[in-house]
Amino acid sequence: MFRNNPTRKLLVFLVAASMMLTVSCGAQSGEGGTPPEKPDKKTEERADTTGGKTTMEKIRKETAAAQALARAEVGREEATNMLPADGKDPDKPQPLPENPPEGVKVYPATTNATVEGGIDYARTPPTNGDHDPLWQNCGFYPEPIKDRHAGHSMDHGVVWISYRPDLPQAQIDELRQYAEEDYTIVAPYPNLSAPVVATAWRVQLELDGAEDPRLRQFVGDFKNTEIAPLSGNRCEGGVGEPKS
Repeated sequence: MFRNNPTRKLLVFLVAASMMLTVSCGAQSGEGGTPPEKPDKKTEERADTTGGKTTMEKIRKETAAAQALARAEVGREEATNMLPADGKDPDKPQPLPENPPEGVKVYPATTNATVEGGIDYARTPPTNGDHDPLWQNCGFYPEPIKDRHAGHSMDHGVVWISYRPDLPQAQIDELRQYAEEDYTIVAPYPNLSAPVVATAWRVQLELDGAEDPRLRQFVGDFKNTEIAPLSGNRCEGGVGEPKS
């Protein structure tokens, strides 16, 4: 009886139009009618390609490291008045990086006194703290070196590359090339937490191996930086006979 009723046709049209408008608005809005937030370009570019989701925890850690480095400076209890290893003027230190390698950990300043007795370090390999009066000469060592000597070298601005003794020989040979550079020590380290660990004064990075691209960046970023109290004092005339 309502087949040709114009009033019913108008009512049906209005209901359909209302439903279409609701669906359209819902597609353009989040819950509650609020437009969804659009991620910024940098966040989109750093999305996890394996799952398509932004790894916010990873980004936060990287940002925290960069902020810590931006605030870092030589500690009040760290001495800065030691003569260079060879008696010459110290090398000019470089500023800390604004964008450090992913995974870098930054540690607070403590002291850098020279001591003769035992030293208890907060972590292994140590990142900073008191050390032996003698530093470790830069270069490659096939046997482990002492923390107390390497710590003094890092106080001079040295990057210490440690590796597991059972690392494949091909990787050890690759690490050995770093030892040919200035301000760099390469040596095995028993019970290391990662295949390779790069350490400089107050900063450390665990690496997957010698071919990890972050290693090259770490060496370039943290060799002879302003955060090392005696940066630029070089690493010769100390202890150890590196192998060529």
